[in-house]
Amino acid sequence: MAKVAIDVVKKSGVDVGKLLKLLIKNASAELTTYYYYTILRANLIGLEGEGVKEIAETARIEDRNHFEALMPRIYELGGRLPADMKEFHDLSACPPASLPEKPNDTKALLKVLVEAERCAVYGYTQICNMTAGKDHRTYDLVLAILNEEIEHESWFSEFLGEGPSGHFLRRGETSPFVSKFLK
Repeated sequence: MAKVAIDVVKKSGVDVGKLLKLLIKNASAELTTYYYYTILRANLIGLEGEGVKEIAETARIEDRNHFEALMPRIYELGGRLPADMKEFHDLSACPPASLPEKPNDTKALLKVLVEAERCAVYGYTQICNMTAGKDHRTYDLVLAILNEEIEHESWFSEFLGEGPSGHFLRRGETSPFVSKFLK
């Protein structure tokens, strides 16, 4: 399979090496964000924090799902994830979503969350632009992830009072766009 996938993508004009580099960097961002969001979510306490906790949890689980969905495509295109977790962490397309100086400051936590999502939106938009009309499988996967990242960003930006987005928290379902890639 990888031989045909690589050949088809190359023939479409996509630089497979560059695409793999971006996919691996974004996979790293997803897995590290999952880790950092676990810590951020644990610090969402008090009246303000509890209101954000469920949304942070949904974004956290979906980021893990994004990693799980990206990994097979990386291997299909002949790529590999680094064997060393520290090396993989440092490849991340986005900076770490670390706890703010005051971990009990919900607004500061929200700023960390929204900036992480905005970084993801930029990264996946770049890959969509690179693969649109050329690498249909990668484009479909990355577009699905992009749709979820846009929702995450809108949820957090609304909590920061940046205006309404029209997006609503999903009840009982995670990764509605990406779930087809997880089967």
